[in-house]
Amino acid sequence: MTAVFSGLDPAAYTPHALHSSERMWPETNCYVDLWIEVLSAQGLSPEAMLGFTLTQEFEGDQFTFFKVPLEDLESLYDIRVTELAIFDRVETHVEEQIRRGRLCLVEMDSYFMPDTQGVGYRQEHGKTTVGINRLDVAARSMDYFHNGGFFRVEGEDFDGVFQLDPPEGALPFLPYTEFAKFPERQTSPAHQREIAALLLQRHFARRPAANPIAAFAAVFPAQVEAIAERPFGYFHKYAFNTLRQFGANFELLASHLAWLDKETHADAIAEALKISENAKTVQFQLARAIARKKFDPLAAALDPAVAAWDRLMDDLGSRLI
Repeated sequence: MTAVFSGLDPAAYTPHALHSSERMWPETNCYVDLWIEVLSAQGLSPEAMLGFTLTQEFEGDQFTFFKVPLEDLESLYDIRVTELAIFDRVETHVEEQIRRGRLCLVEMDSYFMPDTQGVGYRQEHGKTTVGINRLDVAARSMDYFHNGGFFRVEGEDFDGVFQLDPPEGALPFLPYTEFAKFPERQTSPAHQREIAALLLQRHFARRPAANPIAAFAAVFPAQVEAIAERPFGYFHKYAFNTLRQFGANFELLASHLAWLDKETHADAIAEALKISENAKTVQFQLARAIARKKFDPLAAALDPAVAAWDRLMDDLGSRLI
C-alpha cells in the first residue's frame, strides 16, 4: 500500500468547513486540526468528536492544549490509536504501518514544513504533529495531514523532517509517534450522533469546578506585564497557549452543539461564540498593551468571556444533568 487513503492529492485537497477562513479561528492546534482533516478525508463527521472541549481548564500558565481523547475516537468511529515504539529509523516504521493501512502521527520539526511558510518554515524550530498518508523514501517525498490541510514535503525539507543528514554528534531522531488502526467498516452517522450525545453528558460532568476564564483573568494583566519585558516574538507563543487555545476551543464547542441540535442548543451556541469572539478581541488588545506598556485596560478585558462561560454551563446544565 502506497498510501493509507488513496486518491488524495495535496494540490487538489479541500479542507473541512471547520477550517474555513471565515471562522474566527480557522486553525486551533495541530492535534485537533489533524484529526478534523483525517476524519473528513474518510467521509466521517469530525464535529461528532468535539464534546471534550467542555473540559478545558486554565492550568496556571496556559489553557489546556485540548486534544480529542483516544477513547472518544474509538467509541465514535471505532478508530484505535496507540503509541508506536520507535527502535529503528522512523521512516522504516512508517512504511511498515502504511503497508498495513495505518496512519502514523509523528512529532516533527515545523522548520522544514513548507505549509508553515511565514510562521515557522525555515525561521524557527517547533514541535508539531503530522499524520503521514503517503511516504516515498527513494523519491524523498511525503504527503501529510497537518493543521488545517493536506500537504507534500520533498527534497531537502524531507531530509530535514526525518533528520537524514544530522550534524556529527546529534542525538538520534526518536519522536513520539502514535498509529491509528481503522475499522473494516465505518460506524454509521446514527451511531456517531448517539455516542456524541452520551459523551457530551460525560464531558459536562468533567467540566472545571470553577470558571477557568475567571482564573485566567485574575492573573492575565500581571502575566502580560512580565512578557512585555521579553522579545516581542514571545507574545505569539503566549497568545497561542492562552487566548487562542480557549478561543478556538469554544468555537469548536459551538460547532459541536450546532451539529447535535442547533435549535435545542441555540443559547449555549451563542454563549460559546461570545467566549471565542472575546478571546479574539483581547488578542489584539494584548498586542497593543505590550507595544504601549499599558496593562490596566486588560483587567476587565475578559469580563464578557467570564460571564458567557457561566451562562453557557448553566444553560447546558439545565438539559444535561
